[in-house]
Amino acid sequence: MTLLITGACGYIGSHTAMAFLKNTDCKVVVVDNLVTGFIDNYKTLRELFGSRVTFVESNFDAANDVFSTYDIDCVIHFAASISVEESVKSPLKYYMNNTAATSMLLDMCVRHGVKKFIFSSTAAVYGEPQDVPVKEDSPLLPINPYGNSKKMIEEILKDVSKAHDFNYVALRYFNVASAYSGNNYNNIALGQRTKNATHLIKVACECAVGKREGMSIYGDSYATKDGTCIRDYIHVDDLADAHITAFNMLNDNKGVNAAYNAGYGHGFSVKQVIDCVKKVSHTDFKVDIAPPRAGDPAVLIADNSKLKSMGWKARHDDLEQIILGAYLWEKYLLVQDTKVTL
Repeated sequence: MTLLITGACGYIGSHTAMAFLKNTDCKVVVVDNLVTGFIDNYKTLRELFGSRVTFVESNFDAANDVFSTYDIDCVIHFAASISVEESVKSPLKYYMNNTAATSMLLDMCVRHGVKKFIFSSTAAVYGEPQDVPVKEDSPLLPINPYGNSKKMIEEILKDVSKAHDFNYVALRYFNVASAYSGNNYNNIALGQRTKNATHLIKVACECAVGKREGMSIYGDSYATKDGTCIRDYIHVDDLADAHITAFNMLNDNKGVNAAYNAGYGHGFSVKQVIDCVKKVSHTDFKVDIAPPRAGDPAVLIADNSKLKSMGWKARHDDLEQIILGAYLWEKYLLVQDTKVTL
């Protein structure tokens, strides 16, 4: 089988491509415009898997040629704009890059007879859930254009699946972190390369390696044990495996045309995460308290029982392991940045 993976030069997309190439016989066509993706991720995959992986630098407006050239069996769609803060400032960008662009991609799938689709959704579709752990049938009440753009796509997927011979699985990601567990930092190096990242674990690890002087905790008076927000952190390799589970579901026609939470079902506070980064890295760094951010729920944890019932199993559900992988990745990036500077 041949997979088309959009955004596979990005963080989660590259790890998912790695998982499929390593654990299945599938061929992978990588489509990425490299606006936020990194060609080095494709080069790593190409070196390891040769002609089983192909790269096409393209936007969606040129993707028709990909469907005409390759016999695509399934599309895994990562390409999107993903910053909550930016979405509030530039909502039209998110409705164009996410909702409208995905509609175009779905139209191509239908016209070219591609019947299987895996969608990269988000826990942001829930907004500020009243009940945790949050279940898939909880109300979808996004509070920002990013979450709303993803919710709209989920609704479009439902309509397309009813109107055409087309099945999908949507995975609602919780807080993704760490780096590929198989990295040797020689010819294999996959992780989050995003510049100016806002993800807690990445920011804290950047502090630990000296890239940042310090960081902020946004609010310390939430109704939690230590007053800081609690989140469900999932290792990127386990999230990649969830896409293989979704692919198997599509092939077996079981549990399709539905959304699934991708998280561990338990969480850690911001303070716990920062303390763990300091412990793992044997470093200390400045942490100050800033005002809470609007729309940050006190607790956001997945009920993952639905995904587990489909055969998914976590392999890296350990905060120290997650943080160690993220920390080693940041040390690697620091060396690479030094080489470029020299």
